[in-house]
Amino acid sequence: MTSDRIHFVASQVDSAGEAAELMQKRYGQTALNDAEVIVALGGDGFMLRTLHRVIGKNLPVFGMKIGNVGFLMNRWSEDDLVERLAAASPVSLNPLRMEVQTESGTETSALAINEISLLRQTNQAAHIRVLVNDSVKVEDLVCDGVLLATAAGSTAYNFSVRGPILPLGTDALALTPISPFRPRRWNGAILPSSARVSFEVLDHYKRAVSATADAYEVRDIVRVDAFEDKDIELKLLFDPAHSLEERILNEQFL
Repeated sequence: MTSDRIHFVASQVDSAGEAAELMQKRYGQTALNDAEVIVALGGDGFMLRTLHRVIGKNLPVFGMKIGNVGFLMNRWSEDDLVERLAAASPVSLNPLRMEVQTESGTETSALAINEISLLRQTNQAAHIRVLVNDSVKVEDLVCDGVLLATAAGSTAYNFSVRGPILPLGTDALALTPISPFRPRRWNGAILPSSARVSFEVLDHYKRAVSATADAYEVRDIVRVDAFEDKDIELKLLFDPAHSLEERILNEQFL
């Protein structure tokens, strides 16, 4: 894309704020409603927060690494930004949607770009029934938790609990248990992105479980339905030499 209508956002660390001031002086600061592209300065956590804030605005986001982690970010440089945006390769992502029911009977919904995770709230292991497309696949998963990750999020929390890395474009989701005790031989599954996954919390009064969609948490849950929301599309921009697809591929050989 070619645009000089750029809206800059920055994380709260001092170095990101200083970088934003520098870039705004050099390239200007277009109001968000008039912008054609957002440039996010920070780390991966800030990129995720930015993507959540721009859902529904249909604006591509080009990130530059200022923070400690930058898997979703491009290298930092104050030079040639307009040219870099023109040459950038787009990556489209569909977030996961979780629909949650709690002990109190309330229902809520949230979106996740990386993963939806269920985690035990107490010192006792969680007991969770796992269903895929309304068919029971694991009757009683005794565990610390379980998560469902997108391809973009498969290198994050999912990978740290020994889940598979999913290359972009595979139209797949990673279903991964967290510290499973029973069944001991189940290590998770790779599901088509069209799958609808449901989690039912067994003995939820005694063994409380929370559900998290990226950074949004709901406590004392009894059921979660999770699926990829095809109606929402997020667009990230990457320098051709630093594409997200190539990074995910390379992660499998480290």
